[in-house]
Amino acid sequence: MATTSNAGPKALGKLLRGARKTLTAWLSRPLASFHLILAVMGLLMVLGLIMVLSASSTLSVQQGSGAYSYFTKQAVFMGIGLVLFYIGLRTPLSLIRRLSGIFIGVCALLLVLVLFTPAVNGARGWIRIGGFGVQPVELAKLALALWGAHVLVLKRNLLHRYRHLLVPLLPVGLVLLALVALEPDMGSAVSLGIVLLALLWFVGAPLRLFGGILAGAVVVAGLFAFAAPYRVARVFSFLNPNADPRGAGLQYNQSLQALADGGFFGRGLGEGASKWGYLPNIHTDFIFTLIGEELGFLGCAVVLGLFALLAWAGLRIAARNTDPWIRLVSAALTVWLVTQAAINIGYVIGLLPVTGVTLPLISYGGTSAAVTLAVFGVLANCARNEPEAVSALRNQGPGTFGRLLRLPAPEPYKAPPSKRAPTRPSTPPRQAQRPPTGPGANGYRRAHMSKWEPNRRMPRDERRAGGRR
Repeated sequence: MATTSNAGPKALGKLLRGARKTLTAWLSRPLASFHLILAVMGLLMVLGLIMVLSASSTLSVQQGSGAYSYFTKQAVFMGIGLVLFYIGLRTPLSLIRRLSGIFIGVCALLLVLVLFTPAVNGARGWIRIGGFGVQPVELAKLALALWGAHVLVLKRNLLHRYRHLLVPLLPVGLVLLALVALEPDMGSAVSLGIVLLALLWFVGAPLRLFGGILAGAVVVAGLFAFAAPYRVARVFSFLNPNADPRGAGLQYNQSLQALADGGFFGRGLGEGASKWGYLPNIHTDFIFTLIGEELGFLGCAVVLGLFALLAWAGLRIAARNTDPWIRLVSAALTVWLVTQAAINIGYVIGLLPVTGVTLPLISYGGTSAAVTLAVFGVLANCARNEPEAVSALRNQGPGTFGRLLRLPAPEPYKAPPSKRAPTRPSTPPRQAQRPPTGPGANGYRRAHMSKWEPNRRMPRDERRAGGRR
């Protein structure tokens, strides 16, 4: 009996050890990070399209535009995003780095232009192109990460001085934040601030600097929160959601109720009741609620696991690269996406006040989805530039995926030559002594030859005469 009872745990332990060994061997492969990024991106895309269709079909019918109108727009932007993904994957990272200055300048110009567009629901965040709207702030997040990393790497030998650490990165970041706040779009401003803080964190800025920045951010956020009545209502509904359950606290209460109705396995895909007008903005800000209601705790766990895997893979790419710009860019982009997802999920479950940020690749939002896919393209490109991946791609070939997309083999990283400041000699060099002329010069020449012409041999007739003619 004892042997039979112990057979189950032993078999399970053996199975777990085998799985761990297999997983460790797979993760040690040169392109493991690259494949992880592709897998996470693909799963988030599929899940996002399914949930957008489920969340927006009833709203589309109510608006009289057909059940697939929102889904079609999201699919179109996903297609545009795949093109941007391919561009970010195939373009050499050195070229992306050189163009980052132009990119952030164009984004700043677009953020200025968007302030002169007509307001929609009190905000000016979109530039209309045909029947679609483009949000320049999403592009600005990516531009700040690319350009900010470029500036910090250029000045990496001077970053121990605050002047070089903060200028020009902090003034440019604050200008972008001010332009976004004037739209106003506080959720996007928070995401932009996350990119700025991530760059400073991973470049090694001192902790006291973050204390000052966060203190100033809290003061500014407080001023903006009480500058508009709807923001004041959001703050008080977060502090006491039951004070106005049918007004400011409606989204919070309906969100928790829908999550509770989902249970462990959910009510079934397409069977959620909250999308029938009970929870506003369910296809954008609160789509995680619908995942919990229709797919249950299991579906929520899958979403959390995918973003956790994205965090691990992105930081793994940063740790395994030797190029400092790639390390900084991959870390900042990863923190941006994962933190934005954490903020969205946090206010859905009532841990944070509602800020209006999207759940990357899952919430409805065309520009957000397209730019997020571009970010995945840059991350995948960074993964292919890991030293082991570069060696494998150049020696063993591009692989199936590389041949299919005609991806060129990345160039190995070459550290730039160190530029040392010229040192001034401690004492000026002595002037060379000129040999004497006139009578007695031969004797002087023999005695001091090693000092003024050590490489010249004495003429033969002088050696024979002992130095005397």
